[in-house]
Amino acid sequence: MKPRPYGPFDYSPIVTRKKLEWPNGARVAFWVIPNIEFFSLADRIPASTTGKMPDIPTWAVRDYGNRVGVFRFMDVFDKHGIRATVALNSDICIHHPMIIAEGNKRQWEWMGHNKTNSKRLIDMTEDEEPKAIKEALDTIARVAGKRPKGWLGSGLQETWNTLDHLADEGVEYVCDWVNDDQPYQMTLESGKKIFSIPYSQDINDIPAFERQHRTAEEFRDMICRQFDTLYAEGAQSGRAMSICLHPYLTGRAYRIHALDQALAYICGHKDVWLATGSEIIAAYKAQL
Repeated sequence: MKPRPYGPFDYSPIVTRKKLEWPNGARVAFWVIPNIEFFSLADRIPASTTGKMPDIPTWAVRDYGNRVGVFRFMDVFDKHGIRATVALNSDICIHHPMIIAEGNKRQWEWMGHNKTNSKRLIDMTEDEEPKAIKEALDTIARVAGKRPKGWLGSGLQETWNTLDHLADEGVEYVCDWVNDDQPYQMTLESGKKIFSIPYSQDINDIPAFERQHRTAEEFRDMICRQFDTLYAEGAQSGRAMSICLHPYLTGRAYRIHALDQALAYICGHKDVWLATGSEIIAAYKAQL
């Protein structure tokens, strides 16, 4: 994509679109995205408080998510019949393959999410970026058994070239463009298509807990209020809702109950489609 004042898509007010229909008349396509990330102890962590290595406290907080928190997620998702769509650092495949094996047992979907969260695409050279994207996707395909159809950039960051590289690698949808409650199509200069899927910077535990200092109960209530509005609007045209999670935050023992309660509330409604990212995009594409 060349530098431009607006994205590679037309402005489309949601009130002027044709009705979006989900399978079985669902009002809301609901998907849950755990961000399962790897931080090298030898690399500077973006959230580091010291800027020096090794930053043991900053690193260890995040490693807790991969040792403990993610398995709490699995228990809660299993309880509510949710198949997660994981934003996955491909280094997890190398260092923590048991997480991949357990996710595969549950038919989780794997999205590309860089090699590690220690280095973002915007910090790479033009030559490094396509190689890093390909390496991440290839590693996930080799270890998890299926090549990702979706992508979330670390920090939701892209360069002007990212969408082209993703399309060249066969990626169908991307989560970085958090500007809608429905999927939409993007058309690149090459003529290739890639789809945006609703992700969230709000219903997301990093800003909720680390920036806004919300309690677990406040985050639960945010999730439920978001759902209430989208569920009401979905009676006229389908909406998509995401919950974006990190196991080192919401997977803590004193927070997991709030996620359990929020999921129970949402799953207690009829006309809610518990979907994965690729299922949502497939249903959307079928209506174009």
